[in-house]
Amino acid sequence: MLSRAADSLYWMSRYLERAEHTARVLDVQLSLMLERSTGSDDAYWVTTLRSLGMETDTGGDAYALVRSLIHEGTDPSSITACITSARENARQVRELISTEMWEQLNRLFHSVRTHSKGGDPREFLASVKAGSHLFEGITVSTMTHGEGWHFIQAGRYLERLVAVATLVSEHYATHPTLDQELENLEWNGLLRSCTAFEAYCKAYSAELQSARIAEFLVLHPSFPHSVRFAAGELEAAAKGIGGEGTGRRANRVERVAGRLHATLSFGQIEEIVSTGMGTYLAGVLKMAGQFQSALTQSYIYYPIEAALEG
Repeated sequence: MLSRAADSLYWMSRYLERAEHTARVLDVQLSLMLERSTGSDDAYWVTTLRSLGMETDTGGDAYALVRSLIHEGTDPSSITACITSARENARQVRELISTEMWEQLNRLFHSVRTHSKGGDPREFLASVKAGSHLFEGITVSTMTHGEGWHFIQAGRYLERLVAVATLVSEHYATHPTLDQELENLEWNGLLRSCTAFEAYCKAYSAELQSARIAEFLVLHPSFPHSVRFAAGELEAAAKGIGGEGTGRRANRVERVAGRLHATLSFGQIEEIVSTGMGTYLAGVLKMAGQFQSALTQSYIYYPIEAALEG
């Protein structure tokens, strides 16, 4: 596959995953505002913004902040900008994706672009989540699961791994000491931000314990929004891209992905808590960055000599 095409498929997927994650986190925070006791929500929004990799000033108006994160055209991390970038990348590889994929992404793009800035932000966020999920399902059902598919998987799950790890790390680093009722509300919000509340209750119980929540979101082997699951899908994507070859490029990417997955597969929550959640997840994010570098250097921005070596 041409490096240009691989790059476009990879970033199409990453941008859509980022838009969906941002929409979900913002929607949960708007819900929590209605459930918290009276007082300023600024501290919670600062944590939320950091978890999304943003440093926007809250300004004291949560709804104005959310609208800026939705519509701000100059912010590459805004939902509108992410979906616009995803569509542009898809347009560049129109011949490699299915007609159904293009039509759904196009519908989502036009829906986002025409949404009134004065409308209900929660309605908008729900439409973004539903549109992104529909695109993912259409992709699974209509695209050949070959090399291009694996680049899409790599983009989706690298973005998800980074997003969830950052969200959990920020929550554990800045979560204040609160009364029990409000503390449970914040843990509930963290789980809902990862679509994990119901799955967590089925795995454990409705009793919210910080160590169990960390174990579920970081180390669960089969929950789709856990860090470990995302790492496993990254390793599978790396092997799929490499195929049956034994070239240096494939070996390097698979080695980095395998090390990342193994770190999470053999992690123990007691040791992680003892070491420090932030420290552990910082190491995971560093390895995720190494995977990103290995993938792009091996398959996208590589010199001709590396291609000849295989």
